[in-house]
Amino acid sequence: MALEPEQVGRSKADLAEMLRALRKQAGLSQARLAARCHISQSKVSKLETGEVTPSLVDAELILRAVGAPPALVAEVTVLARLANTEWQAVRSSWRRGLDKRQAELAALEADAVELRYFLPAMITGLLATPEYIRASLDHVPGDAARTVARKIERQAVLYDSSKRFTFLLTEQAVRWAVVPPPVLAVQLDRLVSLSQLSNVRIGVLPLSTPITRGPMSTFTVYDDRLVTVENFTGRIVFQDARDIAEHLEIFDQYERHALFGEDARDRLREWASCYR
Repeated sequence: MALEPEQVGRSKADLAEMLRALRKQAGLSQARLAARCHISQSKVSKLETGEVTPSLVDAELILRAVGAPPALVAEVTVLARLANTEWQAVRSSWRRGLDKRQAELAALEADAVELRYFLPAMITGLLATPEYIRASLDHVPGDAARTVARKIERQAVLYDSSKRFTFLLTEQAVRWAVVPPPVLAVQLDRLVSLSQLSNVRIGVLPLSTPITRGPMSTFTVYDDRLVTVENFTGRIVFQDARDIAEHLEIFDQYERHALFGEDARDRLREWASCYR
């Protein structure tokens, strides 16, 4: 499915309108549709007004209940997936101020219990030294000092023992020369240190590890309710259960190949020694 950013905002209203029209065409009241779908009438009402965004499961239940033809099922399914997807342009974040973006990320982290980070390209701010953070923001317009400060503040969440963190980093992410070699060595030392926290698992994927599926995008999974996927121009937020499940499956595939514990720390120390 080709995802156009302008489609994402429009799809929620389109989906609500289409579900309402399908119910009426089938000659069903909200109460009868709710009974067929085994959901409440109030939920049907909220789905049709756009107050609640239908998941793919909700959409499928309704489509079966109204006897929708295959072509219409395909169209509504696309709308449902788009409705559960949000596009956040990076330039929009720049205009609002990246420190505000840090506040949004802090809120996501505060609400989650289990957080999974797949990092194929660079080290995430939660694990980064101040020097690494500053260097990674070199391309961002404006004064980055507030963003650096907020990123460092966010790192406190790693010490919340009620949360569980798993970070998967490729060798490229660990060794990408964001900072000069001696500074990168210090950054790798920090990874070794953080990996010894009881609630933090840091896994590394050496380039020599045979893995048939290539690492395409940085993504984060918050519990089993939300995924963010990043690229150069922005990020996509998935909230549909199927998209989340697929990213969890991909994460699990890479996790099975990663080095953890002392094996990971030994490899990180080995790489750090190359930069001293």
